[in-house]
Amino acid sequence: MKIYISVDFEGLGGIVQWSDVSKGSNFKQHYLMEQLKALLKGLGNNYVLISDSHATGDNILWDITMEFPNVEIISGGLRKNYMMSGIDETFDRVIFFGYHSSIGTKYSTMDHTYSASSIHNIWINGQLVNEAIINAAFAGMFNVPLSMVIGDDKLKNELSYFKNLSYIETKISLGKYSAKLKPMKTLLEEIKSKAQEMISKPKDYFTTLKFEPPIELIVEFSDTSRADLVEMLPLTERIDGRKIKVVHSDYQVIFDTILSMAFLSKVAKNIGR
Repeated sequence: MKIYISVDFEGLGGIVQWSDVSKGSNFKQHYLMEQLKALLKGLGNNYVLISDSHATGDNILWDITMEFPNVEIISGGLRKNYMMSGIDETFDRVIFFGYHSSIGTKYSTMDHTYSASSIHNIWINGQLVNEAIINAAFAGMFNVPLSMVIGDDKLKNELSYFKNLSYIETKISLGKYSAKLKPMKTLLEEIKSKAQEMISKPKDYFTTLKFEPPIELIVEFSDTSRADLVEMLPLTERIDGRKIKVVHSDYQVIFDTILSMAFLSKVAKNIGR
């Protein structure tokens, strides 16, 4: 069995604020590593490809492959397909590790969708989406189902579309920078046991997400300056002060557009100063 893991950080147990996930004195890398090790123990000797996908993609210690020689890691930032780099049709299932809810979710810890500072909302075919849904549809291009998610309670409520999804609730989010945390030992045991249970199920037990073409993407930015910049991209249509629309039959184009918009819109903060 081949398993693909896309790793984020904000949805993990023990994480409640940006300083927890940013390089510095309060960086909680060991929380990520302990929870990731619990997951890998549960997955056994199956081949695993990990996409280190938080910020610049340099959060996972390469040392982990000494303990888990069946694991390979994609590391570093500014790469094609970002959070989903390396996935293809040979994989049997996808796991989203440390994922979080969409921006604007009530009482949700560090809620955002690809860019906390630039993007206000994203809709695909009229559905408000989060990073998990966007990325699951990318896996769906290769007929790979989303089988497991490790994240907070608020994200779980946003993934009702995925039937039989194995979900590990890492914490109860209480606000933007607060959460109720269960004992670490309890969480690690839950991650390991749920992973063992998940790999015992057949591939078609889980949901594969695909958006029907033509696919309509609408991105609402935090302010008009970001929309001014993004409007310069090909295929875009400005539909109001903060919203940009793109319609295309190929989800790869839609996915690439989301990433391009997220990266390009960050430039706006340095303009006009």
